[in-house]
Amino acid sequence: MSVLNLSSIHLLLLFSSLSGVDGYFGHFEMRCRFSSKDPRDIEFLLQVYGNKKLLGQYNSTTEKCTVYTQWMKNFTETACKGPAFLAERREEMKKYCSSNVPVVYEYLLDKTVEPYIRLRSVELFSTRHLAMLVCSAYNFYPKPIRVTWLRDGQEVTSNVTSTEELVNGDWTYQIHSHLEYTHTPGERITCMVEHFSLTEPKLYDWDPSMPGPERNKMVIGACGVLLGGGLYSSWTHLLQEEIYW
Repeated sequence: MSVLNLSSIHLLLLFSSLSGVDGYFGHFEMRCRFSSKDPRDIEFLLQVYGNKKLLGQYNSTTEKCTVYTQWMKNFTETACKGPAFLAERREEMKKYCSSNVPVVYEYLLDKTVEPYIRLRSVELFSTRHLAMLVCSAYNFYPKPIRVTWLRDGQEVTSNVTSTEELVNGDWTYQIHSHLEYTHTPGERITCMVEHFSLTEPKLYDWDPSMPGPERNKMVIGACGVLLGGGLYSSWTHLLQEEIYW
């Protein structure tokens, strides 16, 4: 089973803005892109935007400028070259990225919150399947997470749906994965969760002997999913509150 990989985090610094005639607006952005504490892993980007469109950018990896409009091409023919230009960009990278990235990485990425997992069954109506299993992960951080279903140890890809990572409003997230299934005696159905807070994937086996009242708690919420997005928000709220039951 593959584990999660964090590709990059962006540290965005907006340092200047320009306004012009006819409603035109432009700004520059400095980005420090990284995936570890190693200064050699940092990529510094200086980007120019006009009316929210990227016009051109400088990349510290190649130490070159890339332009996307004729106007930027004319501008960079004189401004985006020479020892002085490169020296300024290197100094900016040192000032804004090299000194800040280790601190940001330490503060954000080294702090994780393990998800609270709830596995339950839902009785469905008007469906060819007999039931639906819901595997919910609550209150985890950071955002990337992987929730998959296993049937007798083999990953299940059909009849599986999942929400996006939902924001709780306190820097933590929740997600809900659903498996429609027809129970077969003797088989083992498992929800597998992978997250940065876990040293290895955690497995949660479904116990079909769970009492009936527990299985039926989510009947109304499940119908909300089947009926469409109009009831989705209330269904999600119901899932979130169920942790306190």
